[in-house]
Amino acid sequence: MGLIGLGNMGAAFAERLLDAGYPLVVSNRTRAKAEALAARGASIASSPASLAEAADVILTSVADDEAFEAVAAAALAAARPGSVLVDLSTVSPAASARVAERAKAASVGYVRAPVSGNPTVVRAGALSIIVSGAAEDVDRAEEVLLAIGPTLHRVGDGEQARIVKLAINLMIAGLAQLIAEALVLGEASGVSRADLLQVMGSSAVGAPFVKYKTDPLVKDDFSATFTTALMEKDIDLALDAAGEAGVELPLTTEMKSHLRAAIEAGYADDDFIALFQHLRNTCRLSNSATTRR
Repeated sequence: MGLIGLGNMGAAFAERLLDAGYPLVVSNRTRAKAEALAARGASIASSPASLAEAADVILTSVADDEAFEAVAAAALAAARPGSVLVDLSTVSPAASARVAERAKAASVGYVRAPVSGNPTVVRAGALSIIVSGAAEDVDRAEEVLLAIGPTLHRVGDGEQARIVKLAINLMIAGLAQLIAEALVLGEASGVSRADLLQVMGSSAVGAPFVKYKTDPLVKDDFSATFTTALMEKDIDLALDAAGEAGVELPLTTEMKSHLRAAIEAGYADDDFIALFQHLRNTCRLSNSATTRR
């Protein structure tokens, strides 16, 4: 078993696999992150290629299209025929399709397996995984994936998992913006943020996202589980996919502008719920300008 990419999510995946008793080989651009896992029993490969040479199942978890295609190219060039590449990243359908062609040429199975959740969700054993690929490849990867997260959604045999993941993320981005606006309205009208979030969480709009973001929002804790910059990347991917499909996504286009404004205001590396902090600061500036006039 091999895992390439040990960012926030990749490290959590590795911990789950080690806890499940899998012999694990890891590879990461920054070796220090791999060494922390070596202390728990993982072996460290010097490169994606050397990892692929030693693994029957090759997992990847990286940040974007460019990183994924580079890592996949190196791994597939060294992978044994009959092994399977399982990607847990959020990347574009177009990049994923290019990797699928490379995998086919190398006689390597390929499973698209983007995830819905954050590192806390992974470690709690509550992750959902969206899966597409040839049925026999998904069957081979299923046991490993279930060690990472208990819920698998099989959605097709091609790039469908990529689209489902982008659809989920555009909904989460929109929900974050709506929560921000609701909180700004509440606070401006004398309602406690904690009280409003508690009511939200027990109401018809009380999605799990509302509940697990309540404590950070109350505490103004914008430590990143998923950054504003990464959310903008995913919204860009969703808009690109919409263009390929010939459809318009007006609210997603509007969401892109809010994320861009938050990034330009300095929140790129904060959790994307910093949309609230940005909106609150913007409202304060507007109110100050109105008062001065």
